[in-house]
Amino acid sequence: MSKFILAHDLGTTGNKATLYNEHGQLLNSCLSEYETHYSEKNQVEQNPADWWRAVCKSTKELVANSKIDKNQVAVISFSGQMMGCLPVDREGIPLRNSIIWADQRSVQQAEVLNDLLGMDKVYNITGHRISSTYSLAKIMWVKENEPQIYKNTHRFLHAKDFIVCKLTGEFVTDYSDASGMNLFDLNDRSWSQEIIEKAEIHRSKLPEVRPSSKIIGEISSCVADEIGLEAGTPVVIGAGDGACATVGAGVIEEGSAYNYIGSSSWIAMSSQKPVLDADHKTFNWIHMDPDKFIPCGTMQSAGASYSWLRDNICIEEKELGKKLEIDSYDLMNLQVEKSEPTAHNLIFLPYLMGERSPHWNPEARGAFIGLSMKHDRSDIIRSVMEGVTFNLKIICDIIEKNQTFKKIRVIGGGAKSQTWCKIMADIYNKTVLKPCILEEATSLGAAVAGGIGAGIFGGYDTVKEINKIQDKITPEKSRVEKYREFFPVFKKSYQALCDVYSEIAE
Repeated sequence: MSKFILAHDLGTTGNKATLYNEHGQLLNSCLSEYETHYSEKNQVEQNPADWWRAVCKSTKELVANSKIDKNQVAVISFSGQMMGCLPVDREGIPLRNSIIWADQRSVQQAEVLNDLLGMDKVYNITGHRISSTYSLAKIMWVKENEPQIYKNTHRFLHAKDFIVCKLTGEFVTDYSDASGMNLFDLNDRSWSQEIIEKAEIHRSKLPEVRPSSKIIGEISSCVADEIGLEAGTPVVIGAGDGACATVGAGVIEEGSAYNYIGSSSWIAMSSQKPVLDADHKTFNWIHMDPDKFIPCGTMQSAGASYSWLRDNICIEEKELGKKLEIDSYDLMNLQVEKSEPTAHNLIFLPYLMGERSPHWNPEARGAFIGLSMKHDRSDIIRSVMEGVTFNLKIICDIIEKNQTFKKIRVIGGGAKSQTWCKIMADIYNKTVLKPCILEEATSLGAAVAGGIGAGIFGGYDTVKEINKIQDKITPEKSRVEKYREFFPVFKKSYQALCDVYSEIAE
């Protein structure tokens, strides 16, 4: 009887369930969405009960649509949104909504942590700068503002950890999610006692840390019917979505790198050691292979900038796409080809939602610079693609300080655009590799972890056979030179507007 791997990817907008066979082939997928709650003062939360309902609903639909028996599922594994804060009691029952990664309420707590330890100290220990986006500042906020909830908290969990707890009764996380909490010592692979003491939180409230491919337990009989699987099905913890995407992209060997282009975007590589930047512009996760690290830099508005452009400027392409049942982005890409590299010296700064890497400036905003009567729609569209890619080029240069790479894989929705891949190849001056699986790479990483845990796959290198390279885009010398000359102007443009950003924010 055939055996299958079931992987869940608990994202920000919903949970995607995916089914893979023993050879790593994607057979089917199913999405179940849930709500995000926004309130004043940068507070962003989700109800963990919605996560559980989405996992149960998508599991049942996926098994039914795939026409398999539930006892054919050999293992269930997870990917999930990172940097969250969900307090649960001893029974695993949530004590409040989860404070998710996008929440910024704990700025004051991050400032306190900076005063107590300093940015350099925390960065050198954890591989991350001090920020309200990370779990530690959020835990400190709960302790200060909701003391009874903090007192009653047995463990603080992430999204995937909560689902694993529901399935098995175990309170655990994996190395990748632990490394994104501002609390984990990268070198010792353990919770930092120094940070714990200074932050005045309790070590006992943090989950135990396990490798991503570890079988944590089995689906208990009390929830088996609810999720629609057999009791006793092995449960693998999996990893944070960034780490899963890294494996799904096939970035296993030291020095291999990839670029994810979705609403946000990041560049990351596999490394035997963290890459620490003197200005704290990039950060480091622990790889799904716990002997490796993932130096990384993430920008806020990549595909989101292109979506904004479509919804507000390229309305003709959007309406025509609906009418002709053609992807509106494909129509926009055709316009890009009418322009030329540097879009006739038009610059787009892609800071529509502030910025993380490389500037870490929440006050930064988007801008078109150099706009003149000679520019047309094709130039504007091209400048947005180029602006995002120039910003990623800054991140790429930082990551390459210790080790350079000549090739870079691309995944995510933006990687479907051949036009954008050409721009990336020329701006990065690197060969861009497009694997077969672009948008499902994150769930593939979770599936590989599950397959290893269940003994189906021998190791993470298996993914390179599953997600083979289907296309290579090489840089064109003349365009590379033109972008190289223009790149410093792009960087100066941000610096020139920093004072303006502050004045606008005030």
